[in-house]
Amino acid sequence: MKIVELVVSDHEDGERLDRLIVRRVPGMGRKLASELFACGAVRVGRRLAKKGERARSGDRITVELPAPDGAEPEPALPLELRLERADLVVVNKPAGQPTAAIRGSTRGTLAGALLARYPEMAQIGSAREPGLVHRLDTQTSGLVIAARTAGAFDSLRRQLAAGGIDKRYLAVVESAGLPGEGVVDLPIAPHARDARRVVAREGVRGGRPAITEWRTLRRREPWALIEARASPARRHQVRAHLAAIEHPIANDVLYGGRAVQELGARHALHASYVACAGDATLRGFAIEEPLPADLADLF
Repeated sequence: MKIVELVVSDHEDGERLDRLIVRRVPGMGRKLASELFACGAVRVGRRLAKKGERARSGDRITVELPAPDGAEPEPALPLELRLERADLVVVNKPAGQPTAAIRGSTRGTLAGALLARYPEMAQIGSAREPGLVHRLDTQTSGLVIAARTAGAFDSLRRQLAAGGIDKRYLAVVESAGLPGEGVVDLPIAPHARDARRVVAREGVRGGRPAITEWRTLRRREPWALIEARASPARRHQVRAHLAAIEHPIANDVLYGGRAVQELGARHALHASYVACAGDATLRGFAIEEPLPADLADLF
C-alpha cells in the first residue's frame, strides 16, 4: 500500500476534495477517487474525509493507494465463522467491512482476514478475491461463502450461476403502502453517470435480467421488515429493486432511503441465509444468521 500526503494550498481553499486528489495524485481517476472515499482511504488529518466536502487551506490530506497485487493476509482482523469444512467456509461479514479490495490491496477486507487463516485460498479465484464465491456491499452485513479448494470453488460458482444457491436477505424498508409480498422483475444495468449506482427499469440499455422475490415479516411504523430472495444476486440488486417499487431500504440514501442516524454509515440490509443443495462433488449446507442488533433495534 502506498500513502500519498497532500497539503491544501491557499488557491485550493474551497475546492472539492475528490476533484483535488484527482488533479494532484498521479494516475488518479474520478472512479478510483470515488471508490477510495467510499472505503475510508482518504483522511483529513486523522478523520475520514467525505467525497463532496470542501478543502481548507493548510489541511493535510492522506490518501491510501492500494497496491496492485491483490489481497494481503491480515491476521489481526476478526473472522466470524458460521461453518468451517475442509472444502469451504461460511462467515458473517460485519457492515462497514469491504468483502474484497475495491482496487488492488485495500486493507481491512474480509478477503484479508480469510487469507490469513486459510492461506490455501491464495491459489483459488482471483488475487483480489481469493476463495470468495460471491460478495456483499461494504455496508451490507451477513453471510459470505468462500472456498478452500479449487473443486469446491468451481462447484459453488456453477451452482450460483445456475440459481442453485438459495440467498436470502432481511431488509428494513418504508412500510407505507407495502403489500404483504411481491416480485420485482426488472433488468439491472450500470448507471450511465454515477459509478456508485445501478439502474433498475424496463428497457434500460445494457440491462441484465434480475428477479427479487420478497415477503413482509413484521411492521412497526414507519418501517417494515421484509425477507427478499435473489439468486444469483447482481450488484445492488435488492437495493435497486426495492427502491424501484418505492420502498427503499432504511438509511440507503444512495437509492433514496430515509436517513437513520442510529445506523451510522450502514444501510439496513443483511444477508441472513445461504443454502446449497450440493452436487456429485460437494456436500450441501444451509446456514442462517439472525438480524443484527442495530437493525433489530428499529423494531
